Order: sequence, then C-alpha cells, then structure tokens
Amino acid sequence: MTPEQITYLVFGIVVLVALVFDLGLMSKKSAEITMKKALVQTIFWVSLALAFFVFIWFEDGRTPAIEYLSAYLMEWSLSIDNIFVFILIFSFFGVKQQYVPRALLIGIILAILFRIIFISVGIVLIERFHWLLYVFGALLLYTGIKMFTAKHDEETDMSQNVVYKFLQRILPLVSHDGEGKYVIRQDGKRYYTSMFVVIIMLATTDIIFALDSIPAVFAISQNRMVVYTSNIFAVLGLRSLFFLLKGAVNKFAYLQQGIAIVLVFIGLKMLAEIFHFKVPVYVSLLVIVACISASIVYSVSVANAAEKKELAKRDTDLH
Repeated sequence: MTPEQITYLVFGIVVLVALVFDLGLMSKKSAEITMKKALVQTIFWVSLALAFFVFIWFEDGRTPAIEYLSAYLMEWSLSIDNIFVFILIFSFFGVKQQYVPRALLIGIILAILFRIIFISVGIVLIERFHWLLYVFGALLLYTGIKMFTAKHDEETDMSQNVVYKFLQRILPLVSHDGEGKYVIRQDGKRYYTSMFVVIIMLATTDIIFALDSIPAVFAISQNRMVVYTSNIFAVLGLRSLFFLLKGAVNKFAYLQQGIAIVLVFIGLKMLAEIFHFKVPVYVSLLVIVACISASIVYSVSVANAAEKKELAKRDTDLH
C-alpha cells in the first residue's frame, strides 16, 4: 500500500471508531448535553484532528501535514460562523432541547455527504480547468471584503429564508415538532414537521458555507487526502462545538473580521499564482492562526469589558 492509501485507511478507521464512541457511548438519544460534556467532546475531536496531523507528518511528510493543519484550522474557524446560524435556526423553530442533538447529528451527516460530493466535483474540475483556481481566488477576495464590512447588528429573518419558503410551497408543513417525528399523519394526510424543516435547513446552510470554505481549502492544497480529511474532521466537531458556543454567541462578535482577513489573504494568494508567485504553506498557516487567534481574543476581551461596564452601571443605578 502507498503512504496515501495507508493514510486514508487510518483516517476511515479513526473516524468510524470515534463516531461510535462519541455519538454512541457519550451521546445517548435523550441525554442532556451539558457545557462540561460539550467541552470534553470538543477537546476530543480537536485532539483527534491534531493527532491525525502528527500521523500525516510521519507518514506522508511535512508539506502535506502543514497543508492539512492549515486547511483544518480554516474550516474549523469557518464552522464557528456556521454554528451561529444553526443557533438561529433552532431558536426560530423552537426545537425542544431533547431533540436538538439528534437533529444536529442527521444534519451533520448530510453535510458531510454533500461536502464529499462538492469536493469530488471540485477536484475533477480543477484538474481539467486549472484556471478555475483564479476564479475561486477572486470569489474569496470578494467574499472576504463583503464579510469584513458586514454589520453585526442586522437581524436574520428565518421566515424569509429561501429554502424555508421553498419547502412551504412544495410540502404540507405543520408548525410543531411532532414530538421529534419528521412526518406525521393528520386526517389521513401526510404532513412534515418543523423537525424535518430544521434538518433540511441545517444541511443547506452548510452547503452555502461550503461554497466559501471548499475553495479556500483548494487554495491551501489540491491534495485530495488533505482536502477530504480536513473538511470531514472540521464538520464532525460541529455538534459538540454547537453546545459549547450556544450560550456565548456575543463573545465572538469580531471573529467574522478575522475570518474575512484570512479569506482575503487566501484569495490574493491564489491570484498571485497568475504571476508565478507562490506563498509558502507555512506562511498561510501562520496567517490563519494569527488572524483567528487575534479576532477571538479581541472579541472575548471586548465582550468581557462590556459585561463589566454593564454590571458597574447596574450597581450605580441601584445605589
């Protein structure tokens, strides 16, 4: 077997065992996922992804390993933005807490399947039409600039979501969760519950995010193994990350700017290759780590300062 085939085999075994352990043993269907449990599961998935980085380093070499780590960090940071939209979806449809883990699990499995299809198609297209990389670069540059200048205080109205409105037109829907069921029967007719709508919206939301994140990964590496494994590891960690971050949405107000700068950098990196200027992969890794870390630290510090100011104001008002 070649080193790449061994890497694929190890990746498949690790993911399968990890899924059985994480989703089968640690996440029973009706069990509540506490903040502590979510933290343990998040550390578990991140540690697993980093351990795989070490494995790639020794099995396939330094360059694929650094490309994998850069791509994973890129996808992981973009997935945090994804989670904030997931929170809005669950909130809008009023999904009961006991049904959230299962809905997330199904949504994430669908997201992985869609990403595998997108990546496979993308690799084939890039191999045939290399100039598509420059189109991706321009798209990332535009997306990054647009994301950086977007306002945070704009409310997202889920009732106007294109997918939701489409489902309303083509399917008979009911406004309740059907006690966790996706399809129910009323008066002899079949109706689709809000749980069904939530799962479709979770999967399609990830598709929209994938339109940015997958070209970004192609900018870092066109190695199939790197692109597949980094994407899947990042998406698998979404479920535990959701429960970890759902109470701290306002703590990451400036993460969007950090991600935007990374997208602009990667877009410029892709376009620079037109002039045969290649940015070393370790530079990409440093930029990703620096931008994401700085935006998270700054976001948390601003949020904490705002909380202290609010508490001080309340104390003043009381006295």
